Amino acid sequence: MTDTKKYILAIESSCDDTSAAVLCHTNVLSNVVATQEIHKQYGGVVPELASRAHQQNIVPVVHQALAKANIDKKELSAIAFTRGPGLMGSLLVGTSFAKSLALGLDIPLIEVNHMEAHILAHFIEDEERSKPTFPFLAMTISGGHTQIVKVTDHFTMEVLGETLDDAVGEAFDKSAKLMGLPYPGGPLVDKYAKLGNPSAYDFPKPKVDGLNFSFSGLKTSILYFLQRETQKDPKFVEENINDICASVQHTILEILMEKLQLAVNQTGITQVAIGGGVAANSGIRARLKEAEETMGWKTFIPKFEYCTDNAAMIGIVGYLKFEKGKFTDQSVAAKARYAIGS
Repeated sequence: MTDTKKYILAIESSCDDTSAAVLCHTNVLSNVVATQEIHKQYGGVVPELASRAHQQNIVPVVHQALAKANIDKKELSAIAFTRGPGLMGSLLVGTSFAKSLALGLDIPLIEVNHMEAHILAHFIEDEERSKPTFPFLAMTISGGHTQIVKVTDHFTMEVLGETLDDAVGEAFDKSAKLMGLPYPGGPLVDKYAKLGNPSAYDFPKPKVDGLNFSFSGLKTSILYFLQRETQKDPKFVEENINDICASVQHTILEILMEKLQLAVNQTGITQVAIGGGVAANSGIRARLKEAEETMGWKTFIPKFEYCTDNAAMIGIVGYLKFEKGKFTDQSVAAKARYAIGS
């Protein structure tokens, strides 16, 4: 009797995390992530260093993913990889490796849009979490993107609004940098915010029409605020770090929730899912849970490990595309800018 199980090897290399996962249908058998520590000393991701680190990491990470899943590469049904969006040098490493391995094993190749994968991560098998039903609204929040997306089915998505400048992850990280916190600063802002008063300081919320976002003005107002206060008291940040972080986080979350509420009002869709690195933020997770009580929404929050960049989310898209026969060929090239739905 032939084995009907389909094993997908997934590769993610869009920024500074090298990740490989093996999925059997919608079940994650392994999900290995190698993070790059080198960027901390530069206060942000250095693209050239990121691509070099991917070259060093990709073979051992794939080897480890196969070993943890207890799968031989000859048992693989297809290889899924992140085509974009992301840093071109980083994407090239993953794309080239995936193409070479698929060619060597003579199995199908499946390209995946990184941002669509953040949304479809909700369909990874998980007994503890329910899955959204179509249609639903997805808010993708990460270091490079802030979008509200209407999801009609697995492969029909429409961007309803997006950031006009900086993404929400940048707003967190750059605000943290202004306070002298190390990179990546977003998780530290979240940590200190839990100890502070969110109403201690008032920051302006940008007025942007429709469902689009803007965070550059907020960052500028935080910069001027910190400059003004530290001129009066050089120890201002050090002595008020919890309240500053709580106030910054509160303002950012208010912007996100106001736009989400507008999207729900405009579409009539009350199922709301989040994805992307900032979906790991405890504040946004708490606010979404509150919305279930106060606004009657049904909210979906992925497991922490599926929020940040990981290959399991690439693998679930790979499996869904495999079932539909949506393959790509060896002429495929990495794409730094790769819009949802394109």
